[in-house]
Amino acid sequence: MRVETLGEGEPEVAIVGGIHGDEPCGPRAVEALLDADLDVERPVKLIVANERALDEGVRYVEEDLNRAFPGDPDADTHEGRLAHDLLTEIRGCEILSLHSTQSYAAPFALVDEMDGHARSVCPYLSVEAVVETAGYSTGRLIAYPDVVELECGIQRSAAATENAKRLAREFLVARGVLAGSEEPRRDHRLPVFRMERQIPKPDATEYEVFVDNFERVAEGERFAAADGEDLHAEFPFYPILLSPYGYENEFGYAGDLVGRLDGEEPAVPARESASARADGRSR
Repeated sequence: MRVETLGEGEPEVAIVGGIHGDEPCGPRAVEALLDADLDVERPVKLIVANERALDEGVRYVEEDLNRAFPGDPDADTHEGRLAHDLLTEIRGCEILSLHSTQSYAAPFALVDEMDGHARSVCPYLSVEAVVETAGYSTGRLIAYPDVVELECGIQRSAAATENAKRLAREFLVARGVLAGSEEPRRDHRLPVFRMERQIPKPDATEYEVFVDNFERVAEGERFAAADGEDLHAEFPFYPILLSPYGYENEFGYAGDLVGRLDGEEPAVPARESASARADGRSR
């Protein structure tokens, strides 16, 4: 793990890249900040987390770091030990964690819940949506207080790197580390989605996805296929992180559109919650 500090004093703000070794946009954004000779108004930690996985160009060495928190200094895996060390390093900080995805080209934010910290940060970021991970935060850095995770674009793309560089600076402005505009970059109509359930993959060799993330899927609509067999929605939902091969055992998540940053109700009614439709499943 590489840790650099800009400014004098004990940092209360941190940016973390390289949680996954096959997502280089975060480490490149960290390098860009270090190379920029910034005049910071508050100290900040800049961290490249899983250097071993980055060197090997793999998501992780022994286990997924973003499922390994809180970790343990005596863990059997590299990532288990690293999770403990990383949490120790960033304790007490407001944190931005930079990622990329196989499912969506435009940046969006993820938070454990839409609390006061998330509401104070997200309007300053040039993102298209905010996602509450809710019950799907276990083992992830996002489960801890004052963490905003950003999906910056398509994995390994030049656009994801440029997005990560821009978003990192926006975050630093929002937290008073860098001087800049105090005006939000997005109005408070930014849509807020919530993950409701995973969409499992049936056993197959080839997978396809036919719908767009954050675009409502109607009940009965074809949304994916496994070995050429179509899968249809048994209830309306909003796809989140849906892709053919982004995850090993699931396509991604079915979600609700639950509101906007201004607190108003969404324009399109969300489906019933997962708890209210416990018998509904995606085939």
